[in-house]
Amino acid sequence: QVQLVESGGGLVQPGGSLRLSCAASGSISSTDVMRWSRQVPGKQRELVAQITNSNPIYYADSVKGRFTISRDNTKNTVYLQMNSLKPEDTAVYYCGARRQYGSAFRYFWGQGTQVTVSS
Repeated sequence: QVQLVESGGGLVQPGGSLRLSCAASGSISSTDVMRWSRQVPGKQRELVAQITNSNPIYYADSVKGRFTISRDNTKNTVYLQMNSLKPEDTAVYYCGARRQYGSAFRYFWGQGTQVTVSS
């Protein structure tokens, strides 16, 4: 089992920056794929960024060049650095982990942290 807790959300002006953190209660394995997703009420959850042991492997087109995902396995923490924020980035951001068990995968999610971009 993995329990994930996000932090770092809040209110920021357009063009500003925020750094989200995701702390895992158990150890993050180097084989776990970690991800950040976001959701706006009434819309489907959107995958924002994903990272393997050390290499980011996915960014949504809408955040490329502005967001950076990283992880520190020694601290069991995943980060999302968000720069040049836009009002359309407003959403609840969720941290997730994909862990492999044999030939199957299990997905774990945190409770989310609200990010509001507004002047």
